[in-house]
Amino acid sequence: MSTLVIVAHPDITSSTVNKQWRDALSKHEDIVTVHELYPEYPHGKIDVEKEQKLLEAHDHIVFQYPLYWYSSPPLLKQYLDEVFTYGWAYGSEGNALKGKSIALAVSIGALPESYTLEGNVKYTVDELLSPMIATSRFVKANYVGSHKLYGALTITSNQLTNNTEAYVEFIKQLEQ
Repeated sequence: MSTLVIVAHPDITSSTVNKQWRDALSKHEDIVTVHELYPEYPHGKIDVEKEQKLLEAHDHIVFQYPLYWYSSPPLLKQYLDEVFTYGWAYGSEGNALKGKSIALAVSIGALPESYTLEGNVKYTVDELLSPMIATSRFVKANYVGSHKLYGALTITSNQLTNNTEAYVEFIKQLEQ
């Protein structure tokens, strides 16, 4: 089994959370392949065939990104639009992702109470992630959950370390 983590952060060098997550996962090359979209495609020209082969070569796929205007960063949306093609990812003959596990790892700037019906956002994070969950199901992959970090804008070093350790464990669980 193998896990591919697709990191989609528009400015990973300025990131606190996603950079630490990426660096922690990079120490586990025996179980995970870390693939960063923004450095790979700085001009937005995605090599669709290369990306499809990379996805085919892994059993588990994790999309890691910051919640970005209540959605995913733009290059991740473009990636899905271009890579998850008819005839490859879906359609009568497109089943390349069927049976694979898909998970999400999302950093969220605000605290959890903002993401409730009573909070200022009025939606839960799971509701905001529903397009990614629906996409997983549409391509006949198994959505296996998410790892989240709330309060990314105010997180302490200790909290980030603990969350990063939990993220690595989340990834290891995919392999079992």
